[in-house]
This record gives sequence, structure tokens and C-alpha cells, in this order.
Amino acid sequence: MVEPVVLIALFLTASLLIWLLADSDDDNGGGGLREPVLIPIPVRENRR
Repeated sequence: MVEPVVLIALFLTASLLIWLLADSDDDNGGGGLREPVLIPIPVRENRR
């Protein structure tokens, strides 16, 4: 009875470590959310 409990605990611990150590989806790999990309908007020089 002890072996299945130890196996499940080991599996859960390994899963938690993999989940916590996985890289985030942002570009710099530093964790956190992605920052929005700034897109330049053309502006008219003269008012019509």
C-alpha cells in the first residue's frame, strides 16, 4: 500500500516542479505577461 502512495507523491512532485520551472511565453524568458507591441499610427501633418 505504501508503494502506490509514494509513486503518486513522486509523480505529483515531479509534475509540480516541471510546471513551475517551465519557461513563460514571453520573448525575454523572464516570466510574467507579454507586453503589448507598440504600432506607429500615421498622423496627418495638415488639417483639412
